[in-house]
Amino acid sequence: MTAPTKFDPQAPSAAPAMGVRRFGRVNWLGLRTLARREVMRFMAVWQQTIFAPLMTAGLFVMIFSLALGQGRGQVMGLPYLVFLGPGILMMTVIQNAFANTSSSITAAKVQGNIIDTLMPPLSAGELLAGYLAGSVVRAGLVAVVIGTGMVLVTGRGIAHPGWTVLFILLAALMLGGLGILAGIMAQKFDQMAAITNFVITPLSFLSGTFYSVQALPEPFNTLSHWNPIFYLIDGARYGVTGVSDAPAWRGALICAGVVAAVLWLAWRWLKTGYRMKP
Repeated sequence: MTAPTKFDPQAPSAAPAMGVRRFGRVNWLGLRTLARREVMRFMAVWQQTIFAPLMTAGLFVMIFSLALGQGRGQVMGLPYLVFLGPGILMMTVIQNAFANTSSSITAAKVQGNIIDTLMPPLSAGELLAGYLAGSVVRAGLVAVVIGTGMVLVTGRGIAHPGWTVLFILLAALMLGGLGILAGIMAQKFDQMAAITNFVITPLSFLSGTFYSVQALPEPFNTLSHWNPIFYLIDGARYGVTGVSDAPAWRGALICAGVVAAVLWLAWRWLKTGYRMKP
């Protein structure tokens, strides 16, 4: 009777040791599953996540139309409603992209099931990409719905579709990343509401959504150009109407730099488990 052969962990046929990734450099199955979960999470309540923003945008347009009437002069050479449309579109995209990631992480922490996300063999980059996928899809759907309504109301098409898509993508990535940071920082829904009400909403409202920053006196005009959300709204306005306060290429470069910084910090916090792991 032959003696049993000694197990060689270095042999090619040996099973990987505990903690060793078994699926190559990227866990595509886990990444796809997380992204699908994030998309299904907001699609399950599409009346609130997709239809409600359209209603809100419509109310803004109706209120400003009734309040200002036909006597409102042109802004930057555009009828006011044409000028207003891209600002409302981008403001809605910003709010929805931020809400998707921030609410997902905060709800998981409050309910105590964040471990279900941290336990699977997903790297920090895969977690980041999975969460951002939900924000990008939600922001894109909201942009399509509101953009279609805007074109029907104003009777004008999109002047530069490429620039429009670029700035919507930058907005989804920037605010999705900020939503991850806010979700990690917040320990309860009250703290998340404070971040939304005192940071995100003021920055989006005071970024040229309803007015041109050219009308602001100093130093507010200069301060507006330090707000990255201003470049998102201004870039969307350029993409839709062909008119902007700042050059579109400059806004795209600034926004890309902010996106890189935000996503790096979010990746770092996910990698170290900051405020998420005991």
